[in-house]
Amino acid sequence: MPERIVFRDASGRVLTERDLKGSGGPVRWEIIGGETVPPEAARLRARARDAGANGDYFRALDLLDEAQALAPAWPYPVYDAAYTYLLLDEPAMAEELYARVDQMAPRGFFACKPSLDTLRREREGELFPGFAKAYAMAQWLDPPSQRSLLESVTGKFPGFAPAWKDLAALLDDDADRLRAIERGLAGRPDPQTLGLLLVNKALILANNGSRDEAISILGTLALSPDSTLAAEHHAKATLAILIFS
Repeated sequence: MPERIVFRDASGRVLTERDLKGSGGPVRWEIIGGETVPPEAARLRARARDAGANGDYFRALDLLDEAQALAPAWPYPVYDAAYTYLLLDEPAMAEELYARVDQMAPRGFFACKPSLDTLRREREGELFPGFAKAYAMAQWLDPPSQRSLLESVTGKFPGFAPAWKDLAALLDDDADRLRAIERGLAGRPDPQTLGLLLVNKALILANNGSRDEAISILGTLALSPDSTLAAEHHAKATLAILIFS
C-alpha cells in the first residue's frame, strides 16, 4: 500500500474538509501504508550517508546499491543516490534516478519533484549546466547569503518557481512575500512547489483578513488528488490551525 496521510479526530474517525470546519476537538495526523524496510537495508543507508558526509561518494553509492537490493521498493536509497550523482557532476544519472523515485513515490518524496524538474530544465537549456547542483547546495548557505543568491536567481531566471518560493520565506513584509509567491505561481512550478506556494499564500491571506479565501485554497489543496503528499499534509495542518484558532 502506498503511503498516505490521514486526518483523524479523537475517536479515530477520518476527517474531510467539511468535518474539519465543524470540528472543535483535537485532531491528529497519521501516515499509513509504505513498505516495511529490512533493518540491514536501513543500516546500509545510514552507512552510505556517513560516507557521503565524509566525501566518499563512490563508497556511498556502493552501499546504497546494497540497500536498494534488500529493499527494492524503498525510495530512500535511490533518492540518496540521485543526490550523490548530482554532487559528482553527473546530472544525467541524477535525473534518471530522480525519475525512478518519482515512479516509486508518485505523490512526492522530499525534494524529488523539484529536483527532477530542475534537471529537466537544465537539460533542455532553460537553465545553465550545473544549475541544479549549485541550487541544491545553496540550502547550506546562511540566510543573508541565501537571500542574496535567490534574488540573483529570480532576476536571471524569473520562471524558476522554487527560487521564488524559497525567497518568499526569507522576506519580512507580507506584501513582498505575496508578490514573490505570485511570481512563483506564474513560473510553471512543479507539483510540490505549487502546493507549498499555495499553502504560503493562504497563510498570508489569512493573516491579512482574507480567512475564507485562505480556507478555500487550503481545502481544495488538501482534497485534490493532484496534490503531493507534502502539500496535502501542509494544507491540512494549516487548515486545522485556521479553523481551530
